[in-house]
Amino acid sequence: MTASTDDSTGTTDAAGITGLGVVLGSTDSDALIAWYRAALEPLGAHWAEHLLVIGPGAIIGFDERDDVADQAAEPGRQLINLTVRDIRAAERHLNALGVTWVRPVEEVGGGWYFSTIVDPVGNYLQILQGPGAP
Repeated sequence: MTASTDDSTGTTDAAGITGLGVVLGSTDSDALIAWYRAALEPLGAHWAEHLLVIGPGAIIGFDERDDVADQAAEPGRQLINLTVRDIRAAERHLNALGVTWVRPVEEVGGGWYFSTIVDPVGNYLQILQGPGAP
């Protein structure tokens, strides 16, 4: 099945897409995996063989690489966004881990809450809560 675009609206029929994932390259993938598991499993993610399942059709994978720096050069270039049911519970859990907040949890209007933390190699992870179910 191929996606088609409705030229009048610019929308795409993406019925063939069933998931979305990100792969994080690191010089020490074991340490990065341990951090992400500690940060996200208590929020509902689960480990499955070699990746972290975040939700239906959504994963974070990890790759040990020798062609990346120890720290992200431009952490804002790509942002990992996670929507949670209770951002204040997530905030308490992440604070207990001693994470670094780039942007503390704040209400941004319309029932949305937004925050950003940094992982051990400098990638930005945004934690969001919306007015409805994730």
